[in-house]
Amino acid sequence: MNADATREQIAVIVGAGLAGGNAAVTLRREGWRGRILLLGSELGVPFGRPPLSKSYPRGEEDLSGWRVQPVDWHAAHGAELRTGVTVRQMDTAHKQLHLASGETLDYHQLALCMGGRNRYFAVPGATLPGVYQLRTVAECDAIRQAARPGARVVLVGMGFIGAEIAASLRQLGLDVTAVLPGAAPLASVLGAEVAAALAAIHCARGVQLVTDDQVIGLQGRDWVEHALTKKGRRLECDLVIAGIGIEPAVEAVAGSAIALDNGILVNERCQTNVPAVFAAGDVANLLLPVFGRVRVEHYNNGERQGRALARAARRSAALRLDLRFLVRAVRAQTRVRRLRQALGPRGAARQLGK
Repeated sequence: MNADATREQIAVIVGAGLAGGNAAVTLRREGWRGRILLLGSELGVPFGRPPLSKSYPRGEEDLSGWRVQPVDWHAAHGAELRTGVTVRQMDTAHKQLHLASGETLDYHQLALCMGGRNRYFAVPGATLPGVYQLRTVAECDAIRQAARPGARVVLVGMGFIGAEIAASLRQLGLDVTAVLPGAAPLASVLGAEVAAALAAIHCARGVQLVTDDQVIGLQGRDWVEHALTKKGRRLECDLVIAGIGIEPAVEAVAGSAIALDNGILVNERCQTNVPAVFAAGDVANLLLPVFGRVRVEHYNNGERQGRALARAARRSAALRLDLRFLVRAVRAQTRVRRLRQALGPRGAARQLGK
C-alpha cells in the first residue's frame, strides 16, 4: 500500500468491527488512493460493542455514538462496505478470497480484522429456545425482547460481560442467578479481595451467585426451563445467557499459509508471515518488543491496532505503536492496588464504582 498505489489496486479488509472500520478510515486519511473493500459478516456500519452489555439493553442509548464513522461516510469516501458476507477460504498464493456465496475476490493487500466469536456452549440442551450468547446487536436485541421484568435468568459465567449484563438485567427487574466456576466474579483479573467486594456489590443488588460450580446441562420442552449444575442444583429459569468468553475467529484462515497460534501471529507492525497480509484487533496475536506476544480483547485495542495496521501497511512512516492504552492499564492496576492498601477491598470497590 505504498504512495504510488493506483486506483486499480484494492485493499480488502475482512471484518467490519472497530479494527476493520478504523483501518479503512485511516487508510483513506493516510492517502491510499486505491479501492477499499470492507467485508463484514454482521449488518450495519462498524461500531464499538461496549454498550451491548450496559446501556443499550437497558434502552438508555442507541449505538449511533459508537459508530466509527457516520452511516454515509463509506460512500462519501469511496470505501465499499459489504455486510452479511462470510469469507470461507483464503488463497494467499493467488491473492484471492473465496466467499460463502461462491464469489471470488482478488486483493493486492489484505487486512484481517475478524475479531472473535463466542465460545461454543457445549452442554446438553444448549440449542433450546431461550438460550442466548451476547456479542452481536442481533443477539442483544433477542435478549432485550426476552428480558421481561420478573423473568428468571441464569447467567453462565461472570467475567466482564457476565458481570455487566447481570447488573443491567437487575436494573430491568429480572431475577438473576449467576453460576461461576470460581469463588467470586473476575477473581483472576481483580484479585481475590476486590473480586469479593464486587461479589458483595452484586449480591446487595439482588444477584444470586452460585460459586465454585458450573452448568452441565439445560432442560425444557419448547423453551429452556431448568439449568443443571455439576454440584446437583436444578435452577428454574426463563432464559439462559452464556458468557463464557470468545475465541479468535480464524476459521477462514485455517488451511492457508498464514501462521496461527491463539489467533493470527503478527509482528510489531501488524504484519503476518505472508507478504501483503496484516491483522489487527481481537484476532491478532501481536509480538511486542517489551511484553512479548499478547492478544488483547478490548475495544481500545481494536481501535488503535486498526489504525496502526493501516499506517504500517501504507509504509508512510515508521509504525507509531500507541502504548498509551497499555500505560493506562498499568496505572489502573496500580490505582486499584493502592486503594486496596489504603481503604481495604470493600472501600476500594466503592471508590472505583463512583
